Amino acid sequence: MEHVVVIKCGGSTLTKLTSEFFEGIAAMKKKGRHPIIVHGGGPAINRALEEGEVETEFVDGLRKTTAEVLHAVETVLTGEVNTTLVSSLNKAGAPASGFSGAKHHLLKASPIDIEKLGLVGEVDKVNTEFLEEQLQQGIIPVIAPIAENDEHGRLNVNADTAASAVAQAAEAEELVFVTDVDGILKDGRLEEKLTSSVINQYMGSGVIYGGMIPKVKAALNSLTGNIQKVTIANGNGKNKKTDGTLKGTSIIKEKASAGS
Repeated sequence: MEHVVVIKCGGSTLTKLTSEFFEGIAAMKKKGRHPIIVHGGGPAINRALEEGEVETEFVDGLRKTTAEVLHAVETVLTGEVNTTLVSSLNKAGAPASGFSGAKHHLLKASPIDIEKLGLVGEVDKVNTEFLEEQLQQGIIPVIAPIAENDEHGRLNVNADTAASAVAQAAEAEELVFVTDVDGILKDGRLEEKLTSSVINQYMGSGVIYGGMIPKVKAALNSLTGNIQKVTIANGNGKNKKTDGTLKGTSIIKEKASAGS
């Protein structure tokens, strides 16, 4: 299917998403684009683990996932977070349905390193036929990044990497990382379009620094296959283009030079 846009909503931004943000997604749909949403839920998961007195730790930026941690992660993502997003989209006139990646064979994954990370997976296969069915029915799929594995049952998947895998498999034309920042600023002004080589220069010179670096690196890593553009945008809904879609910094794939 053409004009697919995968939108990754980070856990820390979920409580800050405004009605304008969801109306923007409805506007995007009316313009003939097909949004698919993949979400995280870090802060809500941390709260649930704290309340249940379940110990949690991060290894190389990924949450080490025991069976007990996985139960909490799954309950929060497929219950609280997914339900809230679906409800907000429906309210804004954007028909949506929520899915765990572990259902309908939506996300199949393999463990990254059971000893080091426990039940954490890397996506091997995305059920694009199922996603296409939803999109053809006019439904926005909202995906919780839990995957299935034949040997281990269910696996916890990092939301950034799940969104990237879905975008590549669905041959999306754009991947949007929704964050709590407007995008990349230079001298206080929003840079709306940058190439990957300029991004690397900005990281080297300190224009891009701190928490923006991992976001930008995830964006650069996603510029493969059909994906021509990765956008980092604020979920507050205030920065919008005339067609209602989100405005932020778009990182554009470099055009291959002749003979390469």
